[in-house]
Amino acid sequence: MEPCHIRIGTSGWSYPSGAGSWNGVFYPPRGRRHRPRGFDELSYYAEHFDTVEVNSTFYGVPTPRTTRSWVTRTPDRFEFSIKIHQQFTHPKMFGAATGATPTARTTSDVDVFRAAIEPLLDAGKLGVLLAQFPPSFHNDGSTREYLAWLIAAFPDCPVAVELRHRSWSDEVGETLTLLNRLGAAWVQIDEPKFRFSITQSHLPNVKGLYYMRLHGRNADKWWHHDAAEERYDYLYSTTELQPFAETASAASRLVKKLYLYLNNHFAAKAVANAVVLKHKLDVPVEGEYPASFVERYPDVKVLVPSTRPSRPLLPLT
Repeated sequence: MEPCHIRIGTSGWSYPSGAGSWNGVFYPPRGRRHRPRGFDELSYYAEHFDTVEVNSTFYGVPTPRTTRSWVTRTPDRFEFSIKIHQQFTHPKMFGAATGATPTARTTSDVDVFRAAIEPLLDAGKLGVLLAQFPPSFHNDGSTREYLAWLIAAFPDCPVAVELRHRSWSDEVGETLTLLNRLGAAWVQIDEPKFRFSITQSHLPNVKGLYYMRLHGRNADKWWHHDAAEERYDYLYSTTELQPFAETASAASRLVKKLYLYLNNHFAAKAVANAVVLKHKLDVPVEGEYPASFVERYPDVKVLVPSTRPSRPLLPLT
């Protein structure tokens, strides 16, 4: 088997507002005095990483024109992993947001979403489709049947499935049989643990790909917070990241492609942790980083190749 291609990135690239904004931390502050004319956050991000996990597609299906612009704004080697729209995985949330009555998804719904990601497929820039299910998605006959339908609905797309309720790991053999038969990767996750949380071995279940997501461990703010971004206000220490680096290194010897995404996006903490993991896994750390970023996250100081001039720091949280 050819050497595994390891891709490390963050979950999303645009966090323009709120206390956890990336502006003034990873990106220059907004305003003509700080940003050159035509500054593009995605293009800037792609100078540093070769992949991104797109979470905005969970909340709204993009137009083909939008995804086509993603293609043109990133290098040829860049890949997008796309979170499947909430209508497929969170019907109650979708109904609450739109006022629609939750109903079974149809091939027409698939066709609309498929058309949205077609430019990425055509350009060879689609990494993985991520189907993230809520903790309320329990393992039973109807959910297994639906999961099989959803994976099969995208036959030419690599699919990774994030399951969070312990009923799936309680019947681990049954879950593996289903996912392996359909060629879907079981997403390995790190997040605060609760009594219903899934347990995982962190071993790959298919040879094609391995998919890991690190959400942070901010248990106090996971369910009770003033703003949703507070859930992801967590910076992994270098020591905490070491087991994930070792796991990814071992998994990379068993699969063709490995994707590792940091979702602790508050104030670009995901970027800092991604840099450390790239270094630990001998993945090149590319691009210049602002001095303000290095000052805020000193663990990356000896890892980044160079820094841009310092800019005013946002208040520490």
